[in-house]
Amino acid sequence: MTTFVDRVELHIAAGSGGHGCASVHREKFKPLGGPDGGNGGRGGDVILVVDQDVTTLLDYHHSPHRKATNGKPGEGGNRMGANGQDLILPVPDGTVVLDKKGDVLADLVGQGTTFVAGQGGRGGLGNAALASARRKAPGFALLGEPGEDRDIVLELKTVADVALVGYPSAGKSSLISVLSAAKPKIADYPFTTLVPNLGVVTAGSTVYTVADVPGLIPGASEGKGLGLEFLRHVERCSVLVHVLDCATLESDRDPASDLDMIEQELAQYGGGLENRPRLVVLNKVDIPDGQELADMVRPDLAARGYQVFEVSAVSRQGLKELSFALAKIVEEARAAKPKDEATRIIIRPKAVDEAGFTVTKEAEGLFRVRGEKPERWVRQTDFNNDEAVGYLADRLSRLGVEEELVKAGAREGDGVAIGSDEDAVVFDWEPTMAAGAEMLGRRGEDHRMEAPRPAAQRRRDREAERADEAQEAYDDFDPFK
Repeated sequence: MTTFVDRVELHIAAGSGGHGCASVHREKFKPLGGPDGGNGGRGGDVILVVDQDVTTLLDYHHSPHRKATNGKPGEGGNRMGANGQDLILPVPDGTVVLDKKGDVLADLVGQGTTFVAGQGGRGGLGNAALASARRKAPGFALLGEPGEDRDIVLELKTVADVALVGYPSAGKSSLISVLSAAKPKIADYPFTTLVPNLGVVTAGSTVYTVADVPGLIPGASEGKGLGLEFLRHVERCSVLVHVLDCATLESDRDPASDLDMIEQELAQYGGGLENRPRLVVLNKVDIPDGQELADMVRPDLAARGYQVFEVSAVSRQGLKELSFALAKIVEEARAAKPKDEATRIIIRPKAVDEAGFTVTKEAEGLFRVRGEKPERWVRQTDFNNDEAVGYLADRLSRLGVEEELVKAGAREGDGVAIGSDEDAVVFDWEPTMAAGAEMLGRRGEDHRMEAPRPAAQRRRDREAERADEAQEAYDDFDPFK
């Protein structure tokens, strides 16, 4: 038996990028062939895609942990690592993606709509890509960046044109079964409908969908019965149809009071339902007492401004008029919606004076650096390699981190944390580490590969500095995105 699941918590993990390779070309009679370490491949993304053939989130209820594959590491001989495969997760039309706090990340409506829920990590650069005019033989490579790991919530909100709402056993399932080809469960006891049922109705040239929502009772908006669990399925509907039972056996109920109660619950739930067009259906008029009650309440409902229809799912009385009236309102609602425009790409360049990072003093002797670039550079640094640490120091210096630390009042020996509390790298700050060369020497240079040129060294160093700045743009560029 198929189970309907419309809300799941999903744990996703995108693939991590492959590490870059530190390699030197070796060939007979060519002992110093230069660096030839390839770049690591990028990690696979986790992508949600709307698929019309998927109607429930059941698969993710049973298997909530999903992970994309990692990128392969680079190899010598300038061989690049293979990219990780993207993980495609099909979801029903009308799926809303939320984070753990309940904030909406995406609203997926329409066949083929996609959302990258988890970004794969970029691959680390090999030492061949890190080589420059001054750094001709890097003895290190960058590590692959970890993929995005997060928890998300998927909620299904049924995409339908018309929603049938009312008390349990008001005849909503019977009505949708005769209006369309849907075959919901029908029985003579309350809460027969446990999940929303969808049916397709054709009225003339108009085709629209009708949703039968489980019955509402007083307090549904507060969680009583099944109402709150499924009220979100009427949020997208263009028309609300009140199905009122004119043959109820409960002495304390009548169609008018049922309508007032349902309206109260819809108003308390919110979601913009108070502004939707409404129709009233007086159901079960094939029963003598039902017809009498319908004749009594119809004038009152019409006086309130409702368009009222008397129908019977058994005798099919009034169904044609109802279906065409719904088709007219659905067409008007569709015409009122703005037409889809061509996709536009909006580019918002960063301000020329934007540093791209922040330095804050958190306590006496402790400063924290936050920013996309410095945090990514830290994740890609192999701290077991002194040359790689020196390269990180040079990058941070060129970015202006040391200058901002001085402005913030940092002194030698103060603690500096780069990143958040969960994954920060903390070190004791030494102002001279920004220069790098004083502590670790000239990184990536090999005196065996070039003859000394004292006269031109200063000029070449200035040119090499400019080349290193241009190299930074390449280091930050991800060729796989």
